Amino acid sequence: MNLTKFAKEVHQNAVDHGWWEKEVSFGEVVALCHSEISEALEQYRQGMPLAYNICIKNGLPCIGAECVHFDDFTLSCSKQQETDKPEGIAVELADCILRILDYCGKEGIDIEKILLDKHDYNKSRPYRHGGKRL
Repeated sequence: MNLTKFAKEVHQNAVDHGWWEKEVSFGEVVALCHSEISEALEQYRQGMPLAYNICIKNGLPCIGAECVHFDDFTLSCSKQQETDKPEGIAVELADCILRILDYCGKEGIDIEKILLDKHDYNKSRPYRHGGKRL
């Protein structure tokens, strides 16, 4: 996958869905990224799995191949249906990445090059550089 090309696609999708009808400030982009990270934390705090779907039949969480809410009418959820909304910790993290890629696509940032350059630089840094704790 070419992340820079993907960022352009992500941004175009956001434009097509009306999220850039008015200019969004950089501060708003950062706040929206923060909100996605906070949603991931809430999913974690609630003990939710990394990824699951919301049942299209009754809006309850479905985990794995079967619903967690068996009843007479629902024995399993069709994961292939587009209306099954993905949820979970990993999904919220993906939402943050998508927001970052949206901004990169808008600004024409070659995010793939930036990521590779920064990763190469990080590999050259000393163990726990600067004595930082985390």
